[in-house]
Amino acid sequence: MENKIIVNADIEQGTINKNIYGHFAEHLGRCIYEGIWVGEDSPIPNTQGIRDDVLEALKQINIPVLRWPGGCFADEYHWKDGVGPREERKRMVNTHWGGVVENNHFGTHEFMLLCELLRAEPYICGNVGSGTVQEMSEWVEYMTFNGESPMANWRKENGREEPWKLTYFGVGNENWGCGGNMRPEYYADLYRQFQTYVRNYGVNKIYKIAGGANVADYKWTEVLMSEAGRYMNGLSLHYYTVPGETWTAKGSATDFTEDEWFTTMKKSLFMDQLVTNHSTIMDKYDPEKRVGLIVDEWGTWFDVEPGTNPGFLYQQNTIRDALVAGITLNIFNNHCDRVQMANIAQTVNVLQAMVLTEGEKLILTPTYHVFDMYKVHQNAALLAVDSNIIDYERNSEKIPSVHVSASKAGNGDVNISLCNLDNTKSSTVTVELQGMSTKVIQNVTATILTSININDHNTFEQPDTVMPTSFNDFTLENNELTIDMPPMSVLVVNVQ
Repeated sequence: MENKIIVNADIEQGTINKNIYGHFAEHLGRCIYEGIWVGEDSPIPNTQGIRDDVLEALKQINIPVLRWPGGCFADEYHWKDGVGPREERKRMVNTHWGGVVENNHFGTHEFMLLCELLRAEPYICGNVGSGTVQEMSEWVEYMTFNGESPMANWRKENGREEPWKLTYFGVGNENWGCGGNMRPEYYADLYRQFQTYVRNYGVNKIYKIAGGANVADYKWTEVLMSEAGRYMNGLSLHYYTVPGETWTAKGSATDFTEDEWFTTMKKSLFMDQLVTNHSTIMDKYDPEKRVGLIVDEWGTWFDVEPGTNPGFLYQQNTIRDALVAGITLNIFNNHCDRVQMANIAQTVNVLQAMVLTEGEKLILTPTYHVFDMYKVHQNAALLAVDSNIIDYERNSEKIPSVHVSASKAGNGDVNISLCNLDNTKSSTVTVELQGMSTKVIQNVTATILTSININDHNTFEQPDTVMPTSFNDFTLENNELTIDMPPMSVLVVNVQ
């Protein structure tokens, strides 16, 4: 048996929303402070307080949308504390994440500036857990109302004359847990109430996102869709890939066994089942697929790095994380009929981060490189793919050894993203390009991300251990590509 994939270049199955490649920045550990915000007086080069090196790195991967301020932090965040002259802003204790004192120097204006500099859409998560309807309503008014009103006038006093464009607004976060420990019936009623006052002002139209399920809590999705589905535009889903048996022993980010590698791959594939099952419930109440599934927290979650604050969730990022990113993004691509946004957790210095910083230094993680390679899928047409894949076996368990998605860009290029999940064996993959002929194919190029050891990662001393390179170990005959994929590799093939 061989790995056989058929890419139907002439069968398009929908559009891959660019927002699937979104990100998440919470007030957690060193994500915002030190990671993104250093202040205007910092010796680290910055633009109005935002780190230039982080900006440059994130611009490269075309971040389409950025979620903020949480996470659990969102349901204890009171936005009015984060506007006005910085020296007058209230200091607060971040009770969820490390008990540190925050000075609120990074608030609404600073976040909106960050999004403008990144050319990313803001996705703001409002406070249902400890906030009020009035507080949420006034925040939307402050940001989007163009006219005479108390909040619009206050925004102008604080230096912003014109309203911002705001599309995405989340009404609460994890209200089944840190956002209030609510029952789905109770939250559905609260959502209906709060969202009523998340108003559309002028030409600004809000895409309202309800707080959705924790992993496989299908009852939550059922209740939310039946009781509040007509009042929402999106419904969230949270799932983290955790190889350990318990949340108190999640496993090390860098010191792990081949068994843990396999378990991580298996658990990353579980995202496909989750999306399928939640989508099936949503289809019952929304067969037109008007409501998007918004996977606004996903990624790996390991034990923190030794010697770091356990509340800061700082972890390293290896080639294993790159495979999880590639597999998960393939899954989202393949479910683009329902998945309309996803936000990896998190952007800087927290969990499965894009970049890590240490003082003035910055490194790019293997996950960053996957996002850079996969950006070709943003807003592209999903192509129909048929596959027959050899199993990857370990300890009497089996998972597919290769994972794939494919798309066609606006210029007609076909991009195929392939992941070899097996950490020990190379995989020969035959890709038949149907709907194309050798007369049409002008050029084939490929980029690969792989490494030698399962725990290889980039450090501040060795920042280039895991880096993408051009890949030429393939042949093209007629309309068939034969590719020899090294173990534990992520590959993107461009066919012109």
